[in-house]
Amino acid sequence: MKRRDFLKAAALGSLLTSCAGHEVVSHHGESRQNMVFILADDLGWKDLGCYGSTFYDTPNLDKLAQQGMLFTDAYATCPVCSPSRVSIMTGKYPARLATTDWFGAPQPDTVEQHHTRDKPLLPAPYNEHMPLSEVTWAEAFKEAGYRSFFAGKWHLGGKGFYPEKQGFDINKGGYEKGSPNSYYSPYNNPKLSDGSEGEHLPRRLAEESIAFLEKNQNKPFVLFLSFYSVHNPLQGRPDLLEKYEARAREEETDEPLYKELDGRQVRQRQNDPAYAATVEAMDEAVGMVLGALDRLALADTTSVFFTSDNGGLSTSEGTPTSNVPLRAGKGWLYEGGIRVPLLVRWPGHTEPGTVCCRPVTGTDFYPTMLEMAGLPARPQQHCDGVSLVRTLEGKNGPEERPLFWHYPHYGNQGASPGGAVRLGAYKLLEFFEDNRVELYNLLEDPGETENLLGEMPNYADAYLKLLHDWQKECGARFPTPNPRAAASSIPKDATPSKAAHSPKSIYHK
Repeated sequence: MKRRDFLKAAALGSLLTSCAGHEVVSHHGESRQNMVFILADDLGWKDLGCYGSTFYDTPNLDKLAQQGMLFTDAYATCPVCSPSRVSIMTGKYPARLATTDWFGAPQPDTVEQHHTRDKPLLPAPYNEHMPLSEVTWAEAFKEAGYRSFFAGKWHLGGKGFYPEKQGFDINKGGYEKGSPNSYYSPYNNPKLSDGSEGEHLPRRLAEESIAFLEKNQNKPFVLFLSFYSVHNPLQGRPDLLEKYEARAREEETDEPLYKELDGRQVRQRQNDPAYAATVEAMDEAVGMVLGALDRLALADTTSVFFTSDNGGLSTSEGTPTSNVPLRAGKGWLYEGGIRVPLLVRWPGHTEPGTVCCRPVTGTDFYPTMLEMAGLPARPQQHCDGVSLVRTLEGKNGPEERPLFWHYPHYGNQGASPGGAVRLGAYKLLEFFEDNRVELYNLLEDPGETENLLGEMPNYADAYLKLLHDWQKECGARFPTPNPRAAASSIPKDATPSKAAHSPKSIYHK
């Protein structure tokens, strides 16, 4: 798109996605496709060998990348888990459903007991479960006669909102908690029975998945393997810990392990043995499931997705991994918090070993899976998603469109409330505390080090309008002034450019 045409389109708001009329074309495949969707928890963009990690060994996922398509610019819809998982299941942005923070995070009326109680803003209220009124892709496939299976982390609501209520016939391990009580049996998980002494959770989830495949190999199925890995607490297997402790000693260097950025110590290298062991154990479990597809002669009729729910943890809570060259990590709207690995294998349709640099996001999985399976599109449901079928088939994909983020909360990892939009090479961020605006060219500066706001005010104006129009269209909720905070802590006039909000327009959107 030419610069002049882009600015005109952005100013008119014509590039917005909207539940009122976003069209998704239904595509009928040649045969009934099975679906295996594998989701890691907190796995960073650079945590796989195929994405450039030289410390973590991930041979099975690297092989999957060779067998399908690797996406360089794939995104989670939120820098924390529950909201991005809602988007994957519903095809809608978290802001549209007011599911904008991890479920269990403090609400505005409970902030008194939280570390953010003296911050300038009170976080926006949010819904703490995925609404039952949403028709998830599991329900869509179930209506079409598919058997459906879920294993692992859910974190999308408490009793009454478990996977069984959202379209899954079988649930092994999914409930309201967002992290494992233990990676070893006993798991103390009400939805997963304990195993033998020393049983490791990633392997157990793989075994449950394989048992489902063996029982349902002659029926169409959707399998959602949602690892608790690599979320804290890190409990690597002793054999893998020993391996990576030795590797860390071999690779010792005098270079600083941390660098202060954005007021936090940010990890610069991948060398944590416990994290590495957790990554490899997850990779082994993925290999078990992929091996079962081969053994059961299901590989040619089964599409496989692998991605993460947000970026790697690099600024707090142990800072176990590094997302360099990306900036920051989990909890932040910078690239390290939202850019994630994405691998897709679609036998007979996707050329093995291909790479896609087109920006895609978590809302896109729902329409893509339906079209792969030849099922009717549900444009009113997955209204924020775009089918990636043409992209996966090596054809010209849909027109370039903006991707949005809205996180009106203080992240546990240090970030403050804000929003962001990416279109093409450029990404704009707006921070609600002080109305700060930042603009980056991600193709030239993926680490978001050079703010182009002063050099490109027209782009900033256009991108900010895109963001604000989208926030208004989807009914986004915003933070409000915190009465506990000192009056001086809330800027009286913190508008860095004419493109930015005034504080009033932020608080009363």
